[in-house]
Amino acid sequence: MSFSFLREFFGRALERRSTLIIFAILFAAGALLGLCFINTPAAYDFHLENCDRYLRRVCYSDRNVFTIFSERTAGCLLLAALSAISGIHIAALALPSAVLLYRAYTFGGSIRILCSVYRVSGSLVVLVLYLPIHLLIDAVLIVGMALSCARAPHFCFCKRDFCDILCDFGVLAGLMALICLLEMLLLLVLFHPLGMLL
Repeated sequence: MSFSFLREFFGRALERRSTLIIFAILFAAGALLGLCFINTPAAYDFHLENCDRYLRRVCYSDRNVFTIFSERTAGCLLLAALSAISGIHIAALALPSAVLLYRAYTFGGSIRILCSVYRVSGSLVVLVLYLPIHLLIDAVLIVGMALSCARAPHFCFCKRDFCDILCDFGVLAGLMALICLLEMLLLLVLFHPLGMLL
């Protein structure tokens, strides 16, 4: 992956500043909903279960960190594929938008649960792992969706357009994999013993 190709990729994304801002506002609104509507029993239990699963399966898991990395990367690659493929039609953009809103909702609620229920340990998890990794993944997802918004109105079912989608997916997947690698390194440094490499 050459630097010129990356510059071209991000250059196309920056040309869609208004789209990026709209998706960022959508994400912020979803996160705010997650923060504000946590007081109902159903929402509280939902977010508490999500946080418990995240802490149990990622932060304080006794599983090999490469297994965690593989699972997290597979999930992120699915997000990358979803955002890239949605560029085939304007109607298809509704699905990644719904996924982004859902991720934002769980993000806001989980931050509140981690900080209020798990106190100091939860706040540490939020600051050094959950917050930066989640935001980086969502930023890549938003960039992919912005590129798909630009492509969707003019998409033709031809080889060139499919190749463009494949190239964008390659960059998105590479960025997602790097973020998951960063997460794995943070897990090793802060939460998992080095023996978890074996």
